Amino acid sequence: MAIFALQSPAGGFLDEDLEKFNKYFDDWCVQFDSFDDAQIIVNTLEDPRSVDIVEITPLSYPKYFFYKLQGEIHSTRAIKNKIICIVEPSMGAAYRIAICDINTKNIIFTATKYKSAVAVEGVFNHFELKD
Repeated sequence: MAIFALQSPAGGFLDEDLEKFNKYFDDWCVQFDSFDDAQIIVNTLEDPRSVDIVEITPLSYPKYFFYKLQGEIHSTRAIKNKIICIVEPSMGAAYRIAICDINTKNIIFTATKYKSAVAVEGVFNHFELKD
């Protein structure tokens, strides 16, 4: 499962009007179901070299696929049909580990909150799902 978006080499995603680059990928950004569809639009732009076509997947950009996931996402990895993320809900808040189900779009946060990035990364690297 993937979508394609238009991105500036300097960062940011092209909006629906094909005029401005948004820092974050959101509903106002132009998106495509296939690389070929994106290429058709790129070819119509005044300067097609100023735009890259990027593939966005739940692993590379989980906030797009899991709308309820709020905050800064620091790391992601896939385990079975789940995307596991380190999330900082707001700047300075405790880090959490989120378990995002690709099939149901449900998000579950583990009960533990971590005060530092080092603490949560250690747990994240060894995190396993229980059946």
